[in-house]
Formats: sequence, C-alpha cells, structure tokens
Amino acid sequence: MRAVITVIGKDKVGIIAAVSNILAESDVNILDISQTILQDVFTMIMLVDISKCNIPFHNLSEKLEAKGVELCLKIQIQHEDIFNSMHRI
Repeated sequence: MRAVITVIGKDKVGIIAAVSNILAESDVNILDISQTILQDVFTMIMLVDISKCNIPFHNLSEKLEAKGVELCLKIQIQHEDIFNSMHRI
C-alpha cells in the first residue's frame, strides 16, 4: 500500500530530515521523492510504502501534521488512490 506526502512552506534547514525521521520511526519506506525550491518556497512530494507501517495511518498523519506546525509547513499524507482521484485532470 502506498501513500503520497506533500510538504509546502518556507525553506529552512532540516525539512527532509524531519519528515524522513518520522517515516523511519514508523517503518515507512520512501519509494520516490521530488523536491524543489521556488525562490524561498520549499515544495516536496514523496511516494511512500506504508504496508509495514507500525502505527495506524491516522497517527502517522497526525505526527506529520504536528511536525509541519512545528516547522511552519503544511505537511499532508494521503493514500495514493485518494491523491490520484483528487488530482485527476
């Protein structure tokens, strides 16, 4: 089972490390990652494998959102099928 994580906010040191640490602690594997900085705006999309996640999905979502609040970022995770449905053209 896969999920998509999106991160948007003002660029600062440690964003990727903060998200990656939460994922590692939760046994979530990063399958693909794309990140860019537009002037000082950081954007990142991660495709992750949540099949071996050791906490419920809603807890993972809460941890990521809380880290976003702490870092003044917007961090969201969605199941891949929901993400694809919402972004279909």
